[in-house]
Amino acid sequence: MATSNDLKNGMVLNIDGQLWTVVEFQHVKPGKGPAFVRTKLKSVMSGKVVDKTFNAGTKVETANVDKRDMEYLYNDGSSFIFMDKGTYEQVELTPEVVAEAAGYLLENQAATVALHEGNPIYVELPSSVVLTITYTEPGLQGDRSTGGTKPATLETGLEIQVPLFVENNTRVKVDTRTGDYLGRERD
Repeated sequence: MATSNDLKNGMVLNIDGQLWTVVEFQHVKPGKGPAFVRTKLKSVMSGKVVDKTFNAGTKVETANVDKRDMEYLYNDGSSFIFMDKGTYEQVELTPEVVAEAAGYLLENQAATVALHEGNPIYVELPSSVVLTITYTEPGLQGDRSTGGTKPATLETGLEIQVPLFVENNTRVKVDTRTGDYLGRERD
């Protein structure tokens, strides 16, 4: 048990039997009335994001989540295989657990797998990864002042928007939280 004053980003709460991750929180102390905590919570299972307000000092139940450093090995077609770096034990994760992280996973890539009561609940990636563009249309000569973008397909199959000057086989840095292009990777 913790109070609403103890909330931090990334903390997992158990609210009405469901697990929720704290995405954002803000302590608010209005001029009139009692203080409260405004939060943005993301459902661990469905990915749904909701806003919830707690009175300051309200007791909230925290969930015991074990985060383990693992390495992504491969996808066997129906599940994603990860290996625990400490015990070398292999764990199979369903596509539902891996969710949108699948678009950024390359073999032998490090990831953090969160477990609740021994069951995997989600995969956490580094904030950015470097991937190679496998296909994008050639950029048009001329109008570059607008900072236009074009679609590009990455080696994982994920499609992102990149600037017009980026070409095929370019290694780019991508934000895993938003899917945004962050720049070209220098070798």
